[in-house]
Amino acid sequence: MKTIAIAGTFDTKGAEYLYVKELIESLGLCTFTIHTGVFKPTFEPDISNSEVAEAAGTNIETLVLKKDRALATEVLSKGMEKLLPELYKQGKFDGIISFGGTGGTSLVTPAMRALPIGVPKIMVSTVASGNTEPYVGTSDIIMMPSVVDVAGLNSISTKIFTNAVFAIVGMLKFENTKVVEKKPLVAATMFGVTTPCITAAREYLEKRGYEVLVFHATGIGGRSMEALINGGFIEGVLDLTTTEWADEIIGGVLNAGPHRLEAAAKNHIPQVVSVGAIDMCNFGPYESVPEKFLSRNLYKHNPTVTLMRTNKEENQEIGLKLAEKLNLSKEKTALFIPLKGVSAIDVEGQPFYGPDEDKVLFDILRNDVNRNVVEIVEMDCDINDVKFAEAAAQKLIDMMKK
Repeated sequence: MKTIAIAGTFDTKGAEYLYVKELIESLGLCTFTIHTGVFKPTFEPDISNSEVAEAAGTNIETLVLKKDRALATEVLSKGMEKLLPELYKQGKFDGIISFGGTGGTSLVTPAMRALPIGVPKIMVSTVASGNTEPYVGTSDIIMMPSVVDVAGLNSISTKIFTNAVFAIVGMLKFENTKVVEKKPLVAATMFGVTTPCITAAREYLEKRGYEVLVFHATGIGGRSMEALINGGFIEGVLDLTTTEWADEIIGGVLNAGPHRLEAAAKNHIPQVVSVGAIDMCNFGPYESVPEKFLSRNLYKHNPTVTLMRTNKEENQEIGLKLAEKLNLSKEKTALFIPLKGVSAIDVEGQPFYGPDEDKVLFDILRNDVNRNVVEIVEMDCDINDVKFAEAAAQKLIDMMKK
């Protein structure tokens, strides 16, 4: 019989969690309760707040005495993040549900993110209709707006709780019996200005028996891909659009953080990398562009996105960072360089055409990449040329077959 974990503050929202617990059990599933509050719960949980606090290296009595809600939330969140994956590995539960405001949401979601992708996770939250990225990250947490405060059982909250319960019960009661052919899984990165390249590469790979997951290189896309690689889902990486490093270094809005372009190397996954869309840094609407950049070559991609052409100094710094990340590789890595343009608007006649800027980037890579472990392939075409896309795809196939 399937079991659903219920995690939350059973001291301040005991009646609400008891309602959810009894509803799940009435539908024929078991429950596994985890108390994340500071004080004594209104019903006896399977995992106490003392156990959660101990997982974070402290004790609940200390948190009670300090009377610091922010500290308690931080400590108990860390305890949950460590404890919950261990409980899952022990087979204690098959899915998890929680609800809360900003505190309750930030307390449980880090632990949910630490669970494998595919494990049902539902968070009913007062902040679910806003920016959920800090809570969801690169995971598959389902966030459901609570509409009203989650404290109190009323005609609205009980309906929301019921829908959330029905959702997670349905995820666990019903199984997909449709047989899907298992294919080697390839991750690829794309941006609007590298779409023709990735489309051609994806089609080339699919015709040869590979399944391709395409990630839009918008920051969260790059982080999601890295998370799946670290999770062991990906067998080959076609990272042709590394534009997120331009935003990370220059200060654009689509950066993927300092660990981008590390996962494949660290997990010994074959990867083919290129410099797609390194000619641009991304900002929001034109009026949001920092004043210090207003004299630069700017391009209004659409009403909400303004692009800035990278200059020689920035390309030098980006090149050094790409070389640093590529040099983490020990084997099965290739760098493809498109000599006639790194994006659709970095070709002759287009607004970001910059052969001098590109040359700086290419020279840094030629000089700093460790050729003992990284093969460099230069092609006399732009990145969206079908020849470039297919050559990169075939190189990845060759490395994956070895």
